[in-house]
Amino acid sequence: MKYLLAIVSAFLLVSCVSTNSTLKNVDNTALRPMVKDKAYIITEYATDSKYAYDQDYPINIGNIRENQEDINIAYYFNGIEGSNGEKISFKKVDTCCPFPTKNNTMGAGTIGIYEVTFEGSNKKTTLYFNIYEKGKILCPKGFSIKKSLAEAK
Repeated sequence: MKYLLAIVSAFLLVSCVSTNSTLKNVDNTALRPMVKDKAYIITEYATDSKYAYDQDYPINIGNIRENQEDINIAYYFNGIEGSNGEKISFKKVDTCCPFPTKNNTMGAGTIGIYEVTFEGSNKKTTLYFNIYEKGKILCPKGFSIKKSLAEAK
């Protein structure tokens, strides 16, 4: 029964996947940032306002295994803060947008949807992450690079 469920799930995921990826910011030559104090040392800001806020322009932290998602997402969020230095909190709220990829044995990947809240505010925002493809890891508009890490470059 377990195997049947896995086969049906795989079939449904693959059958929902477009044959062409809609991702716009994949860069297979991009390097993942260095890690210091359990945080990515992010050195650049995104110039495109869609970066991280649009499912077709996710933060591409791949190619990593699914069991490495939590730690790499935490490294990312540990490297940024609110635009005025506010502490941020995050949680994964959903996945969406199946796309074809060679970086998963099932031939498909999904985008992780994370809700971000800012300390001292009711403000919430949503960021999109892709663990299957590589891309330049940037600080999105509305956030800033954590000051203690920016000095560590």
